[in-house]
Amino acid sequence: MSLNEIISLALRKNWFYPSAEIYASRQAGFFDYSAEGLKIRDNITKTWRRMLVEKEGFIEVSGSVVLPKEVFVASGHLDNFNDPLIECSECDAVHRADHLIRRATNKVIPENLSVNEIEGLIKEHKIKCEKCDSYLVNEVKKFSLMLKTNVGNGEKNEAFLRPETCQNIFSTFPRLYKNSRQELPLGISQVGKSFRNEIAPRNYLIRERELHQLETEIFFNPRKINELPDEKWNFVKEKKLNLVKADSEKTESLSFEELLDKKIVSGKLIAYHMALLQEFFLALSIPFKKTRFRELNKDEKPFYSKETFDFEVQSENGFIELVACNYRTDYDLKSHEKQSKQKLSVKEEGNEFTPHVFELSIGLDRTFLMVLENVFRKEKRGPEERIFMSFPLSLAPQLVGVFPLVKKDGLKELAFEIHEELQKMGLDSLFDEKGSIGKRYARIDEDGVPFGVTVDYDSLKDQTVTLRERDSMSQKRILIKELSHTLMKLERNLINFKGL
Repeated sequence: MSLNEIISLALRKNWFYPSAEIYASRQAGFFDYSAEGLKIRDNITKTWRRMLVEKEGFIEVSGSVVLPKEVFVASGHLDNFNDPLIECSECDAVHRADHLIRRATNKVIPENLSVNEIEGLIKEHKIKCEKCDSYLVNEVKKFSLMLKTNVGNGEKNEAFLRPETCQNIFSTFPRLYKNSRQELPLGISQVGKSFRNEIAPRNYLIRERELHQLETEIFFNPRKINELPDEKWNFVKEKKLNLVKADSEKTESLSFEELLDKKIVSGKLIAYHMALLQEFFLALSIPFKKTRFRELNKDEKPFYSKETFDFEVQSENGFIELVACNYRTDYDLKSHEKQSKQKLSVKEEGNEFTPHVFELSIGLDRTFLMVLENVFRKEKRGPEERIFMSFPLSLAPQLVGVFPLVKKDGLKELAFEIHEELQKMGLDSLFDEKGSIGKRYARIDEDGVPFGVTVDYDSLKDQTVTLRERDSMSQKRILIKELSHTLMKLERNLINFKGL
């Protein structure tokens, strides 16, 4: 199995594809999603919402993607959100300098290195242009990742497309906190788009210019970072995680309680939400052995973060960061308070303080791609090769496909009636009458649809249909009148297929 195979399948199935691809002038790093790809991505979002938002009683908001310049002055993006760029003097190719060094040396390059330090590494390791193989000799420059726009008439109303979804949450925290009528800790979540003017977008959904995020910011009283209900802590404390400590390449297996006892994290609140995050990815069919939290050292972590852990998943191309877990302290609220001249502190139990923040920022598109990689299956069935996507029921684009064996003798009409009845019952069904029954099954297997229903001549005699399971290809005869009820129980995991 290779990531290229999965991307090829996704493009062939139109799950995602480059935006404006008919134009030679189209820009890299922008993608569209088809109906099926959108369903899979939305199902990932629904799982996140169920497991991390609704279960914890968090507030969900939807913020504007365009924000005024002052927001990013406060956040530090205008001064700090940039990448080192170098241009080849021979072929004019533009490269992100730190990534060139990393690929050449197989070492992590700290984000806070100066331009002079990066130039020194390029000379030391004799880094070449990846396009024309010439030695790179030009100066390294800092390139802003912010996408600028103007609002209204003229250039005075300067604004930017947001590079992350959290700033909406920080700048509206007083309103959300007051209207929530909740005490801290308070989680505020958002699903939305962010924009980053990447120098060299690559690897399809791994590095984009327009990306989707699943964001959660947990606001809390820093003096109560270890105050967590016993039932919550007992639920996670003995669960294991794979951890790579800062300045280490070794992966350790620890419990979340050990994470706290060894003072790797500052408190129970942080360990608990890291555990919830891991449970979410396990529910997406990402194997535990492929996951790890990587602690960032002081040179790697963002300037605003006291503690940072990247949640990474092992791919064919190495470990891919899917989530940034940042203990942002009170940096953001104090920065916005200073810039806006508005009070962002809170008062609880007679004490006034600025809340601290722990962040779980998930890259949705990257997660989507890693889910595809981990549910992709290819197996030999005699001389033929079978490809199917083993989505869990919660992520599959449809629950069931309904097929007439042939189009004649009333089979098509009966199959369509069954399809319509399933839809009326709230079950996501598709109807397909084109091609042989084998090809139709192959299509839904590639789409990851868990079940198939075949209406044949026996269906006209005894009112039964064949129900087929995707992964095992097992088949059972089911009464038509019991089909919707059976599928409902399968969808809700009340029964399994073997138990029919």
